[in-house]
Amino acid sequence: MVKPSIPKGTRDFTPETLLKRNYIFDIIRQTFERFGFVPIETPAMENLSTLMGKYGEEGDQLLFKILNSGDFLKQVDLSQDQDYRKVASQICEKGLRYDLTIPFARYVVMHRHEITLPFKRYQIQPVWRADRPQKGRYREFYQCDADVIGSDSLLCEAELMLLYDEVFTRLQLPVRIKINNRKILQGLAETVGCSSMLSDITTAIDKLDKVGTEGVRQELQERFLPQEAIDRIMQYLQLSFAELPAFLANSAAGIQGIAEVTQVMDFLASTPLKNELVADPALARGLNYYTGCIFEVQATQLQIGSIGGGGRYDNLTGTFGMPGISGVGISFGAERIYDVMEQMGLFPEKITKTSAVVLFACFDVAAQRFAMPLAQQLRHAGISVEVYPEPVKIKKQLEYADRRAIPHVVILGSEEMASGLLTVKNMQTGQQQQLTVEALISQLTE
Repeated sequence: MVKPSIPKGTRDFTPETLLKRNYIFDIIRQTFERFGFVPIETPAMENLSTLMGKYGEEGDQLLFKILNSGDFLKQVDLSQDQDYRKVASQICEKGLRYDLTIPFARYVVMHRHEITLPFKRYQIQPVWRADRPQKGRYREFYQCDADVIGSDSLLCEAELMLLYDEVFTRLQLPVRIKINNRKILQGLAETVGCSSMLSDITTAIDKLDKVGTEGVRQELQERFLPQEAIDRIMQYLQLSFAELPAFLANSAAGIQGIAEVTQVMDFLASTPLKNELVADPALARGLNYYTGCIFEVQATQLQIGSIGGGGRYDNLTGTFGMPGISGVGISFGAERIYDVMEQMGLFPEKITKTSAVVLFACFDVAAQRFAMPLAQQLRHAGISVEVYPEPVKIKKQLEYADRRAIPHVVILGSEEMASGLLTVKNMQTGQQQQLTVEALISQLTE
């Protein structure tokens, strides 16, 4: 006998949980469409050649790789101590997608004759990362992405900030939206004399919220940055956005990054956000493909890490043979958003129990036959209905409705079939009424 289990970092979802998750997805999807985004989907697996080298060294290590079909071990000499990356490349051609952005870039190139630029797409699908599972961090999780590709305009960044703001306002979840720019971080690398180590610097700074300033200092030391450069980086992490121009005065890239963030903030000045927007020099998203503005969203009332993020990428399609196409996108971390809303009790009560509003409880098979067209009539009026499948004791059927939190039960027997008046029991108050099906529909839809 096999003991039932699931892989670490994955979860089963109960009906109650899925109803709550779908509430989040529906609000995000509706908001995406209000802003003019259209949906696409891409396969769960991509060729490793599509995925590798796009996420940085750590990202590559977190890719779930899929073994080739057939007797693949014949291709590999395992008698010698080989680098695991070389072995993996010989026995794996495909991998589970790490995010939705790289597959989107691949999609744009493959479908370039079918889309109109600028192309605004959204995508709500699961991704997989071979990370160490912990609170708020999973190996399989959903991302909800919106990207604009084919435009350099910073108006796109401003609209994405408005999109973030609207979604979290509708979810009644207060957040802090942080913005920075990779050019500012490039300017930092230039200013401290380590231009070639930008990736090392951003990877270290990206861990600031997890490990603190001393943890960042240790990470930089392990990456062999000069001590003087590390001291200057630690000084930088204490700066406000207003102090950046003086610190980065000798870096053209840094000054340009400051100007871009300022322009986005200026676009939003006439359309103020309901949530907090902060220009944060210490924000450094670790993914290598970002080239311009970068974003991150944090819940203000709970410590759980980022619940959204994104940024500008100038040439992601270039790796697939279509250079010079700039894009910008954001992602919602649905799993962490769910966890925050659950802890804060933000889900409306009506969505957390059941999808059915009415249960037909029948005394016998004749009553079940009578119930079938009535149930359809209610469904056609937009009311969710169940018919209890067996004509058991009415008490048992009422107990089922109570456990499922179905608010109304229609009790059907010979009297109801003869009169055409339905006995409708309100499961919350215990009150019973005699109603025609038309009157019941009117009562439930008014």
